[in-house]
Amino acid sequence: MSETLAAPAPSSTDDPTDAPGTVLWYTRCPVPSPLGIAARLGWLEAEFQPLGLQVKSIIDSPVKAIRESHFSHHLAWSFRQGGNIPPLWARAQGAATRLVALTWTDEFQAVIARRDSPLRSAADLAGRRLGVPLRVGEQIDFHRATALKGLHSALGTAGLNWADIVPVDLPITEPVLLGPGHASLHGLRRRHPYFAEISALERGEVDAVFVKGAEGIVVANLIGAQTVVETGRHPDPRVRINNGTPRLLTVDEALARDRPDLVQRLLAVVQRGSDWAVAHPDETLRFVAREIGSTEEAVLASNGPDVHRHLGLSLAPDLLDAVDHFKGFLLQQGFLSADFSVADWVDAAPLHRLGAPVLEAA
Repeated sequence: MSETLAAPAPSSTDDPTDAPGTVLWYTRCPVPSPLGIAARLGWLEAEFQPLGLQVKSIIDSPVKAIRESHFSHHLAWSFRQGGNIPPLWARAQGAATRLVALTWTDEFQAVIARRDSPLRSAADLAGRRLGVPLRVGEQIDFHRATALKGLHSALGTAGLNWADIVPVDLPITEPVLLGPGHASLHGLRRRHPYFAEISALERGEVDAVFVKGAEGIVVANLIGAQTVVETGRHPDPRVRINNGTPRLLTVDEALARDRPDLVQRLLAVVQRGSDWAVAHPDETLRFVAREIGSTEEAVLASNGPDVHRHLGLSLAPDLLDAVDHFKGFLLQQGFLSADFSVADWVDAAPLHRLGAPVLEAA
């Protein structure tokens, strides 16, 4: 019988006082990732439960203090794969974590305008009002940071900078972590990420906004938007890098230090997820669509027909250089409280033992 991507049963207990050494906490973003595949196939539980370790999902916990570790990475014996702004922010805040791998999967990234807009190229953005989301009261406004990076990258392709446009803040007071089953979500897991931008665009309050991924493709299609400039396939990784590209795999430093064997097991099972994707392209496409909460058609349009081939693990030097570049951008824009060395953050030993390309230690 072939393995299928059924969601594993949720844990019946979520006690934040669980002692390290009995529980492995994990979290992932709703994005294409080999960790997500391994979780849905039940491989995480199968790998660690024989060792007497429970495996619990952070983001699915009913306890807010636990769910917040999806961003802060504060839980002991935890690991995470998803957007790279939260782990960069957490590390700058002093979180004791290690970067053990990343998955680089390119996706649609674009500045879009209304269908009746005269904007047709990056150069046309000069003097225009660009909408930038502003989440009020969040630990880290990764939504705003993502938009700023996308807009800066788009402007840079035409030799423009921030002084050449008119930024317009779009305040959002609703929390990101509403929690499972919140009535205002109408049965869905989360709010659509571009509701504020698209509303402002359609009301004529801004001339263009940044969107990305399958969700960005869907809203662009919904309003018949003009694509002003698309950067998701730009040849320079420093231009393409954003919150969703790549997806960093980070682990609690105490886990990496005290139980490197468990980190090795984790990377091996996540790599199995990557290998499974290559061998199961159709099921992988369905998995990615389910993770994102979108359609298979939108995933193909955003990530391309070979998305199943781009879920591997790496620490290749050019990719880490792009991560370092993005860290510098976030620091310059005020999203990070302190600087740190990406090279020192990396623990390449576990991935090196798997034979993946890594940045050798200096």
